Amino acid sequence: MKIATYNVNGINARLPVLLDWLEQESPDVVCLQELKAPDEKIPKHEIARSGYNAIWHGQKRWNGVAILAKEQLEIKEVGRGLEGEPEDEQSRYLEAIINDIVIGCLYLPNGNPAPGPKFDYKLRWFDRLAKKAKQLLDQDVPVILTGDYNVMPTEKDVYKPERWVDDALFRPETRKAFHDLSAQGWTDAIRKLYPDETIYTFWDYFRNAFGRNAGLRIDHFLLSPHLVPKLKNAGVDKHVRGWEKSSDHAPVWIELEKE
Repeated sequence: MKIATYNVNGINARLPVLLDWLEQESPDVVCLQELKAPDEKIPKHEIARSGYNAIWHGQKRWNGVAILAKEQLEIKEVGRGLEGEPEDEQSRYLEAIINDIVIGCLYLPNGNPAPGPKFDYKLRWFDRLAKKAKQLLDQDVPVILTGDYNVMPTEKDVYKPERWVDDALFRPETRKAFHDLSAQGWTDAIRKLYPDETIYTFWDYFRNAFGRNAGLRIDHFLLSPHLVPKLKNAGVDKHVRGWEKSSDHAPVWIELEKE
């Protein structure tokens, strides 16, 4: 079973790229972030024609998450949004059950400039995610939490880390929040299989970042203990970042052994 996450950076602007990638790679499940579209503007007919069912939690102009599953797979939405701030209307979390696996698709706040209100919101959101994650672990079921976490966990995950020390994605508070989340009992799938390799998932549009491979690893898969023994492969479709009018992120994927 192949599961992918992809920050599309505008689903309508990147729709041809998304559809081409779906056709070429044929993942079973896809979590999308940064749709930048309200629900009524989601290209659901095009997605359906590509062979996928979908649920989404859109938002006008920014944010937005979606989960796609091949049409032969049942997708059951079981939650959207995180508890803790009833007034928070940002569309950043969507949860579904597919093939008896709970899949949480998330788009964690960027948090810049830091320090400041946006960074405070990022840390609060991280705390709310950690509480949800603990609840899921306590249910003792297979769970995947995947998406754009907007954090580079270690210096290995960022090109020239000394340039990022004051950035919200790399500040000590952010990295601690990610490590505290992982310490609940989650496994970083990419690092499980490739503990020492340089792997990036994001390259800025500026300063030829992609050409120089000056990237960041900010899109992650966290697996509950049930799924770690089933993890057989993982990777980044880096070539997609080089396509015309592509997102500044590349798709990231894992493969799990089927029952």
